Amino acid sequence: MDENSKKTALRETLQSLRTPGELYVIMSGATKLPFVVCNPETFDDEILLYHREEDAKNKAKELTEAHYLAGVAKLVDDQLLAFYTSLYLMGVNGLSVNVGTDQEKRVQLKDLVVRQNMKEAGEGKMIVENPEMHLTAIYLMQELRHQTGGEVTDQIKELQEELLAHYQKGTFLISVQEDGQIPVLKQKDGSMYQPIFTDILEFRRFAGDKKLKMLAIPSAKIPEALIPDARGVVINPLGVNVQLTVHRPKKEKPEA
Repeated sequence: MDENSKKTALRETLQSLRTPGELYVIMSGATKLPFVVCNPETFDDEILLYHREEDAKNKAKELTEAHYLAGVAKLVDDQLLAFYTSLYLMGVNGLSVNVGTDQEKRVQLKDLVVRQNMKEAGEGKMIVENPEMHLTAIYLMQELRHQTGGEVTDQIKELQEELLAHYQKGTFLISVQEDGQIPVLKQKDGSMYQPIFTDILEFRRFAGDKKLKMLAIPSAKIPEALIPDARGVVINPLGVNVQLTVHRPKKEKPEA
């Protein structure tokens, strides 16, 4: 295919994603987010899109048979721009379209949606985003739920180490109620974790209709912000839902 033909094909693919008529995305049951795959040739982090529901269901079935939790969701036309833009917050940079069919195409997210320069958000406004960490958490939870025997593989250990490294360098959002109290989530075993969020979209998913204030906090300050009974933090509880044990700083005993 010559250069002009490639450009024409790309334009047609991009147009089919902007005004698709019908478009379906493969969802992960482990994260409640689009299922993400790493392209073995380009190493792009891609989501899986299909123009035909039957093709999407076939792919979800294939993943399910490989012991991944997967389903299909239909994308609504007037929500497409917001959906594509949200992929930047997940660390995704590619879209794999109709993979496994004779209409298979791959495009870069930046060719489809040009995002505002986050450095131009305005004076006094702090942008909190952790796409690299969010992406690592997605891969980690997909693999953890994939391991039916409970085995901790080398891949999982590497993802856990990478996640912790991103966490230690990150700044996150925490929620505060109108009465000044910080929400906590109680687990089945009675332990409590304090929710933190990688970005504004994850915060809004959690807040819903509740009136919650939003504060930005670097990871180094999170131990000081924990309520006394919290065992640690839970990252994006309505998404990747990753729990991390965090220890509150010990109070120094006064000198006698």
